[in-house]
Amino acid sequence: MNLNQLGWNYSLGCQFQPYANAGFSAGRVAVEHRGAYILYTERGEVTAEVAGKLRYQANQADAFPVVGDWVVIQPNETEQRATIHQILPRTSKFSRKAAGTKTEEQVVAANIDTAFLVSGLDQDFNPRRIERYLLLAWESGVTPVIVLNKVDLCEDVDAALVAVGAIAPGIPTVVLSAVQQSGLEQLAAYLQPGKTVALLGSSGVGKSTITNQLLGTAVQKVRAVRQADHRGQHTTTRRELLLLPSGSLIMDTPGMREIQVWATESSLDETFADVQALAAQCRFRDCRHDREPGCAIQAAIASNLLDESRFYSYQKLGKELNYLARKQDQRAHLDEKARWKKITKSLRQHYKK
Repeated sequence: MNLNQLGWNYSLGCQFQPYANAGFSAGRVAVEHRGAYILYTERGEVTAEVAGKLRYQANQADAFPVVGDWVVIQPNETEQRATIHQILPRTSKFSRKAAGTKTEEQVVAANIDTAFLVSGLDQDFNPRRIERYLLLAWESGVTPVIVLNKVDLCEDVDAALVAVGAIAPGIPTVVLSAVQQSGLEQLAAYLQPGKTVALLGSSGVGKSTITNQLLGTAVQKVRAVRQADHRGQHTTTRRELLLLPSGSLIMDTPGMREIQVWATESSLDETFADVQALAAQCRFRDCRHDREPGCAIQAAIASNLLDESRFYSYQKLGKELNYLARKQDQRAHLDEKARWKKITKSLRQHYKK
């Protein structure tokens, strides 16, 4: 195993040079599980943990290594173990809002070249969910490819393609059946040596089956969807970076049925470029797209040029992002307030002495 096989390039080499001069090595995170790591290195796979200094400095979620990260390590010469001292700059990262009530970013994966946004063509097919994953992909800075799996279970493929084309014009779309090994050859163009692909999608869409077919062996567990509601059951429980026979790397991810978005308004505009183009044609600049005269969006809905559900999805995601921005501003304000309170307390103690 050499670093070039893992996606190492000239830019990474330049960023790593000071660490190399200091005697450190480089590795790429293959698995992260509860604070423990498995890395790909020139010595093969090694287990690793974060150095105490890095852990102390990592006061936010995105400061810890995630799957796909390139890291600076100090190997143990007698064992297949290493200590992670630093994370090299990321070229891309997938983030979502962390679970729970806190408004925090959770980085899911890093340094991805292409994202396969996988959706099943069974009764769980949902264009609105694809929109959410597209938003995440645009925010991350990677190339999205929509993969429609389970074509063998679809009665009207053309209708599904029209629905996808309406929400993702110009985005490459691949139709296949992983179970029947049909259409997988269409993915070959994205599976080039040293390139990293991530599979994103909800449980039951067939991500693990696609991974197994590309690997040529059953590495990832698979389970059938529930027949009652055609919803999937979690089979992949952790993110893992796997080497494919083609020389590329693939990352299977746990299913996320309702992903909590972490994005900016510019990514929303890119995901809904058609809605934005219509909004620019409204008579009034502050049009709320409700009952105002001269509203281009309402006219497009009335003439079936714009799906009403797509417009509602745009509004819903816009409200989520506005709420997220407000919470971030509030948190920044509280953090700044706490910082000055700490400084004031320190000064008082100083002058008391």
